[in-house]
Amino acid sequence: MDLWIAPKQIFDGQQLLADQAILIRDGHVVDISPAPTGTAVWQGIATPGFIDLQVNGGGGALFNTQPNVAGIRTIVQAHRRYGTVGILPTVITDKPDVLDRATDAIIDVWGDPGVLGIHIEGPHLSLARRGTHASEYIRPMDSRTLDAVARIRAAGIPVMITVAPENTSTQQIAALVGMGALVSLGHTDADFETVRAAQLAGASCATHLFNAMSPMLGRAPGMVGAILESDCYAGVICDGYHVNDTMIRLATRAHATPDRIFLVSDAMATVGGPPEFMLYGRRITLRDGQLINDEGSLAGAHVTQAEGVQRLVEHVGLTVGQALGMATSVPATCIGRPDLGQLIGRTAADVVLLDTNLGYAGTLADLIAPARQVQSGT
Repeated sequence: MDLWIAPKQIFDGQQLLADQAILIRDGHVVDISPAPTGTAVWQGIATPGFIDLQVNGGGGALFNTQPNVAGIRTIVQAHRRYGTVGILPTVITDKPDVLDRATDAIIDVWGDPGVLGIHIEGPHLSLARRGTHASEYIRPMDSRTLDAVARIRAAGIPVMITVAPENTSTQQIAALVGMGALVSLGHTDADFETVRAAQLAGASCATHLFNAMSPMLGRAPGMVGAILESDCYAGVICDGYHVNDTMIRLATRAHATPDRIFLVSDAMATVGGPPEFMLYGRRITLRDGQLINDEGSLAGAHVTQAEGVQRLVEHVGLTVGQALGMATSVPATCIGRPDLGQLIGRTAADVVLLDTNLGYAGTLADLIAPARQVQSGT
């Protein structure tokens, strides 16, 4: 049965369209065309569901403390309630056996809807720029991590791995890239030249731009300058706390390559869950929208991709199309899955609806259910 739905606007993955309708056939989007006569208009925006490449937790679960299939599924389900339909569960710096268990879990859960791979953030980071990562577990790149990445890649699962050039040689970066891993630079105090060498070795992304990295100064471009003056992708947290809104606006204009900066949540267990959790045996508490550890440092974020999109438009000043691209097509392309950033071919459950204030309003599947009942006369 064919069904036409006409949102006020449609983001097709590249541009924002008006006066168009979505054709649903067998639960999938098969066409975007001018609306047939009589098609009811829904006052909102339809967009591909959000993609998030840095998700530490959700629904009360944290990947580091629950590195198993149940933990991953809880996190995926928590973020889907806010319009994020695909994530990279992110395991941060910890004891080596935590990565081993996370590796087993991602292999076991592979094939579940919403699981796009794994993000390994640390432990091969800079002590000077460790942020909330526990100093006692930070170490140089070693065979144990390389073996874990090799095992995940052998199962055909995408891997993003965040490393600091101070703790990972260019040869090791090249080896990771040779396995098919996406190497992202982050938590680093490296200078411009060291970052450039890592990029030449194959590093092609940056983890949470501006946070936990050497800044851009007049005589020292640092990590930030090396990323902006390249073709590297870069994730950015847009919650009003991690990065000043003006800096995000400047970065989107300054990046040498268009459509390289994407939105990440860096979300912790509090998204869709209780207002506090334990990490490294210490309590992390949500205070006025910020997650704070007992050192007084930010410890991940309490934000969804939907909220990030709203802020990109309302506070950063980007267009709706730019903001939606940063949460859909740009991260999807970054991980080699451009299909995830497009509407055509997606299931109705993976197409997100936003209201006139850009708030999450459900999925296309929610909208077509009553329409199908009307068509069938039930």
